[in-house]
Amino acid sequence: MTTTRERQQIQQEFKDRIDQDELLNCMRCGFCLPSCPTYIESGFKESHSPRGRIALMKAVVDGVIEPDEDVERSLDLCLGCRACEPVCPSGVNYGHLLEEARDIINQNKKHSLPVRVLRKTVFEGLFPHPGRMRMVTHLLGIYQRSGLQKAAHATGVMKLFPESMAVMERVLPKVPRLKEMKNRPSSLPSIGEKKKKVAFFSGCLMDTMFLETNNATTRLLQLAGCEIAIPDTQTCCGALHGHSGEKDAAKQLARRNIEAFEEAGIDYIITNAGGCGAFLVDYDHLLKDDPEWKDRAVQFKSKIKDISSILVELEFHKKVKLRSEGGRITYQDSCHLRNVQRTFMEPRILLQSIEGAEYKEMMQADHCCGSAGIYNIVESEMSMKILDHKMENAAATGAVTIVTANPGCLLQMKLGIEREGLSEKMRAVHIVDYLLESVVE
Repeated sequence: MTTTRERQQIQQEFKDRIDQDELLNCMRCGFCLPSCPTYIESGFKESHSPRGRIALMKAVVDGVIEPDEDVERSLDLCLGCRACEPVCPSGVNYGHLLEEARDIINQNKKHSLPVRVLRKTVFEGLFPHPGRMRMVTHLLGIYQRSGLQKAAHATGVMKLFPESMAVMERVLPKVPRLKEMKNRPSSLPSIGEKKKKVAFFSGCLMDTMFLETNNATTRLLQLAGCEIAIPDTQTCCGALHGHSGEKDAAKQLARRNIEAFEEAGIDYIITNAGGCGAFLVDYDHLLKDDPEWKDRAVQFKSKIKDISSILVELEFHKKVKLRSEGGRITYQDSCHLRNVQRTFMEPRILLQSIEGAEYKEMMQADHCCGSAGIYNIVESEMSMKILDHKMENAAATGAVTIVTANPGCLLQMKLGIEREGLSEKMRAVHIVDYLLESVVE
């Protein structure tokens, strides 16, 4: 609960920092409403829609209301999927408004000691440090391989945790050993004729927990004719920080990444995680008020490209034989890949080119699955409501494989499959892993 003094400070910073022109761009037309998961799942509650949240921000700026717990709750409940942006006739950058508002509230709110410790540990002590990320993942691997995980299941310890967390523990990927995570290449040659020189943004979770997916990504790039640079000074993209009201920390990470890739002499910077890619292409906005870095951020942004985009550009699907006996497949869009990077046809082109795989479009494939970073942990009830509808649509396709392009979406789909008892006849997989499975060499 915020104090009167904290609310006054938050209100002043809303006036000073929130882009009022952006607030006024919202015409209140309501085009965003059918695209907003929280608006729909809350029973069409206006304050849980993009239009409603913008109205609340403007009311705080104008001094009509105080930034009380109801305002904070409305902003917290937003997934940040940004599905409202592509359908907005005025082009309102809702995501930028949301992140600014969350940062203002977070920086001026006195958190309890446990919350302060947790945030400091995660945002400062863990994600910006690749070595520590590897060590934490290594500990998870010990838990998985040593028999501790089996013991936890056998003794019913996991029943002490919320259902969604207990199920999530079961669907986590089998993580690599520490040696594998440490022995990462800094460059890889193309296979065959060199078409492009690219750099690979390996990420933090992707290069630890999802290491096999990163390896599959670089292999596909090599097969497509790419020479690959993998700067070892790169770090976390900062998305988790930016979405959680830690904007200054996100800026620090952005500067480190821009510097890491500047001297690589490459055509593109390739990403394989929709959430990371969306935040990377927003570096120009994040650093727009920094005279030393804003132009460098624009240059950095211009090189970001999703793995599916470069594979289609280089006609990988026409030059490499792709075949699968896996039956019917469907695709779940990564919200940030679709709504921010505007990449949605390329994954479908690649999947539809696989011989033997029958592609079936999922109803509302562009709607959020409810993962949204750590949303499915901190807002489990709303997340599971959204996931339930997603699984209904997935099951209706008759697909045996759900393909997606973001680690959070992948875990959420696995969570849905497990909760619905479909694990024996359905699986979820990242698109690069599915493509590499299908390569006929």
